[in-house]
Amino acid sequence: MATDSNSRLPIIDISPLLVKCDDPNMKEDTGVVEVVRKLDRACRDVGFFYVTGHGISESFMKKVKEMSHQFFELPYAEKLKIKITPAAGYRGYQRMGLNLTGGKQDFHEAIDCYKEFEQGKYGETGKAMEGPNQWPENPQEYKELMDKYIKLCIDLSRNILRGISLAFGGSPYEFEGKLVGDPFWIMRIIGYPGVNQENVIGCGAHTDYGLLSLINQDDDKTALQVKNLAGDWISVTPIPGSFVCNIGDMLKVLSNGVYESTLHRVINNSPRYRVCVGFFYEINFDAMAEPLDIFKEKYPGDERSQLSKRVVYGEHLVNKLQTTFANLMEHN
Repeated sequence: MATDSNSRLPIIDISPLLVKCDDPNMKEDTGVVEVVRKLDRACRDVGFFYVTGHGISESFMKKVKEMSHQFFELPYAEKLKIKITPAAGYRGYQRMGLNLTGGKQDFHEAIDCYKEFEQGKYGETGKAMEGPNQWPENPQEYKELMDKYIKLCIDLSRNILRGISLAFGGSPYEFEGKLVGDPFWIMRIIGYPGVNQENVIGCGAHTDYGLLSLINQDDDKTALQVKNLAGDWISVTPIPGSFVCNIGDMLKVLSNGVYESTLHRVINNSPRYRVCVGFFYEINFDAMAEPLDIFKEKYPGDERSQLSKRVVYGEHLVNKLQTTFANLMEHN
């Protein structure tokens, strides 16, 4: 499988999958078969891969990052107009050092967005996250741009998961019923200041919460690092026009541990400001994630597959948020 010489992560052209994404017989197409094979291998071996041939233009991906840079360049007082609070459903701007990973402050600022839902829809669990996303007035048209971007990422994530579903040995649509018929999503627009010293932790080592992540990072700065099976940190060199894709905790649970949600971190050793836009595609907020029968049957002897874990996604997410922002009330 092709890999970038610096990062050694798989590069997967998913265009054959997109051509056949609405064909129920897609698994019979030789191009789709090859994409599915590569997705399966990447999910087993490292949990991270580059996605090319995804149909979202490089110029549009770049515009998303450029407008995000413009927001982070605003005066601090201006950014605080959309300040994140528990009362705002953990949505909005978080200042530098507010985010905690492993109990330690991360050196980044961000705008956090989540799928909006009706008040009371998810009962007591969902109450903590109720409310509209907060968008800045500047730059102008930022909200409209990001709304379009979110729709494109939802479609792309759904189609990649059709390929992963085939890799499971299921139909292409395993993720589109009661499990992901009403997918939740998260978007974090993250800014990492330039530094004049090495190894400042922009974001500490963590795994992602949900199913699938699409990372749109600045093309000219290498900061994302992935921990491989050998325990080494691999630098993920940007490939212009690509997404860095990785699987999260929920897919690890569904696959009974056969697919790995991999530790990763961000260290921006560049003196220049770095932007990364992360889109996270999740299962239904109120869905129960547990190992799929096909994995329990297919891999009964696999040591990694003995998770026997059940978790409601929304409870998992709210718990993670309240841990991450444990100091929000005290310092906000």
